[in-house]
Amino acid sequence: MSTTSSTNPAVRSILDGTAPHQARLAAASGLLPLPQADLLELLVSLRSGQEPEIAAAATETLSSQDSQDLLAAAKSEDTSIAVLDYLATVSNDAQQIHEALILNNRSSDQAVASLASSSSVPALLELIAINQQRLVRFPEIIDALLRNPARSPEAERRARETREEFFEKERGAQQIAQELRARGKSAAAEFFEDADLTSGMSVEDAWLIAEHIEVSDAELDTSWLPSERFEDLAAETPEEHAANIKRVIEYERIEMGEVSAERVSLIKRIMFMKLKDRVKLAMKGDREARSILIRDSNRVVATGVIKNPRVTEHEIENIAAMRTVADEVLRLIAMNRAWARSYAIIHNLVRNPRTPLPTVISTLPRIRTKDLKQLSQNRNVSESARRQALRLSAARSGQ
Repeated sequence: MSTTSSTNPAVRSILDGTAPHQARLAAASGLLPLPQADLLELLVSLRSGQEPEIAAAATETLSSQDSQDLLAAAKSEDTSIAVLDYLATVSNDAQQIHEALILNNRSSDQAVASLASSSSVPALLELIAINQQRLVRFPEIIDALLRNPARSPEAERRARETREEFFEKERGAQQIAQELRARGKSAAAEFFEDADLTSGMSVEDAWLIAEHIEVSDAELDTSWLPSERFEDLAAETPEEHAANIKRVIEYERIEMGEVSAERVSLIKRIMFMKLKDRVKLAMKGDREARSILIRDSNRVVATGVIKNPRVTEHEIENIAAMRTVADEVLRLIAMNRAWARSYAIIHNLVRNPRTPLPTVISTLPRIRTKDLKQLSQNRNVSESARRQALRLSAARSGQ
């Protein structure tokens, strides 16, 4: 399946290869009535396809696109990353388009690095050099700026200062923490102050993870971590890390469908963290981090997600339905009085074959009669749960 972000059925069928050849050729020639955003995403994908005729037509159609349409795409944060990557390569009326691309937060670091290497416009190189956060996150941009003979003295100064401050000083992590605190991101700064950058985690990875930290130390309750559980936080082997990454990606595909390349990259970076860092991120991270770590093979990490003070009831409702989470997580959800008041949550729990049987049995009396009847016929749950659901349903009906 294609990783297109478009929801247009016509676009998806063309990119999936299920549309007839003539329809794909018509699309590549720009003959289908499509919104501009869908058209660009379609053309960018088709130009690198395996059918030479279609690839050539898509390339020609792309080259004829109006520069104002391309500028609008470069400015929009709804534009697909693949299209933004393509826009970094255009040459007609390029300065405005490239300026918008550099300023677009959705643009990939690789696309900006490409511009830093190829642009001959000093003003654009200065614009790239101003974004210190992107330079720290993707230091290849610094290297590209310093290699580009068109760089201005100002662009060179900023690039060299960033390299010195963040990558050449021993106190790089502390410097970043100070920068984050100055921006009001105290939770992310705390992460950097405590991060162990001497044992495998790079500054770039630490920066990426810090972007997903939203809970400060003051908000945390770590009382749920009894000392006897810390043996679960022992060091993992590279093979265990790799297996965990594969597990999380496979489970996301099962539950969510296709996993984007950007998502896979984030999963890999997070899953290569030490266990203690993953526990910390589970308890302090944002929704995106939580959605990854809830599937961690280590139960302490997964439990940390539901102990995160920012986790929402809607997230818990979804977790209660997941068949790829630890049974301990489902048991703890059922024990939480606030969440147990939500009918949607307890209904998901009793239908989930991963929920421990004692938890299911103790929850069934609170399930509505019509749902008990359906549960008694649900082959996805255990026979014991079905029998108990049938008994309760019959008792309520006076049978």
